[in-house]
Amino acid sequence: MKGDYQDLVDEISALLGAPATLENRDFRLIAFGAHDSEDDLVMDPVRTRSILTRQSTAAVRAWFEGFGIARATGPVRIPAAPDAGVFRGRICLPVRYRGIVQGYVWLLDQDPGPGPAALEAAMDVARRIGVLLAEEARAGADLSREFLAVLTAGPGWQQDMAVAALRVALGPGAEGPHAAVCVAPWSGEAPGSVPGAAAVCVVPAGGEGPDGAGAGPASAVLAVLLRLRSGDATAPALAAAGRLLPSAAAPAGGPGGGARGPSGGGAVTAGLSDPVRALTELPAAWAQATAAARAAAAQPGLGPVARWAGIGPYRMLAAVAAGPADDPATRALLAPAHRELARTAEVFLDCAGQAGRAAAELGIHRQTLYYRLGRVEQLTGLDLDAGEDRLLLHMALKAARLQA
Repeated sequence: MKGDYQDLVDEISALLGAPATLENRDFRLIAFGAHDSEDDLVMDPVRTRSILTRQSTAAVRAWFEGFGIARATGPVRIPAAPDAGVFRGRICLPVRYRGIVQGYVWLLDQDPGPGPAALEAAMDVARRIGVLLAEEARAGADLSREFLAVLTAGPGWQQDMAVAALRVALGPGAEGPHAAVCVAPWSGEAPGSVPGAAAVCVVPAGGEGPDGAGAGPASAVLAVLLRLRSGDATAPALAAAGRLLPSAAAPAGGPGGGARGPSGGGAVTAGLSDPVRALTELPAAWAQATAAARAAAAQPGLGPVARWAGIGPYRMLAAVAAGPADDPATRALLAPAHRELARTAEVFLDCAGQAGRAAAELGIHRQTLYYRLGRVEQLTGLDLDAGEDRLLLHMALKAARLQA
């Protein structure tokens, strides 16, 4: 597939007499023509970064999109902007399929630039590129059955068979760095196109967890297997996960294909696993992604998109809190009637038992804090001066957040 893109980019370069680059709609580089000019201005900072890092910054993307390229159906001329690192004007050829933008072909503008006939011929090639990009995205969506089987299969031979089937379906792209993304909760169908995705599916509520213990999601969630160009570069995966959230989804027909999460009610969060290189590691990666999404929902400061590597103690709590947090000592405190006392105890423990800091964060007098902590001790029978009692209470409060 990459060879096909390169051939088509070279064809456009030949038609217009200028080196072309092809990026997907997330401004990630797919292919580029040879640059043999001795003019240093040909390789301005924006183009150099795009080729060397295979992606553009969010600021560059926003600047170019400001010229309406996501809505355009024909060539768009963009003037130079030296302050933005764009020393030469650009010609953008939007790559579309059935009205939906799939990517962009970029050329440096010249004086005189290519004529209408040459530009129309180049747009014909861009439309062929659009078909390929749409087919690649659809192939990822068509693997939903195999992907879902891996995520819901019990351990042992069932999981081994599901992984083998997914490996065959993915073909040459099966091995290499991938990351799992969980978006929770999710209602409706999976989005028809997720840039950079190898497979997409909706995991229904109550399905088995990756350990086969029946600890599946309480509500349906969206699962995405993202391709990574490098196991060290997770920023594009974080950006892709963020674009799946309803608040960040683009309008139908624009970038993102109009994907939508649940309508109304409840925060929607996303979790991103650590990169994995073998599909046999996918069940563990999915467990990480779901735990990170739950942690983002429990602790808004982590989200709305949380990385498994960045959720701290929730990594361990997710493993031990498969069921409801129901320790006898903390059961009464976690009842709805004592929500304010539970919050007071959690803030006090988050502040490492420093009363002054806790009172300031809660906005109460220190004596009020002491009174509430005394009530916590009465309800739980725990001694907040004892390390193990503090640990038990802190774990119970955090685990209760994951179950909320």
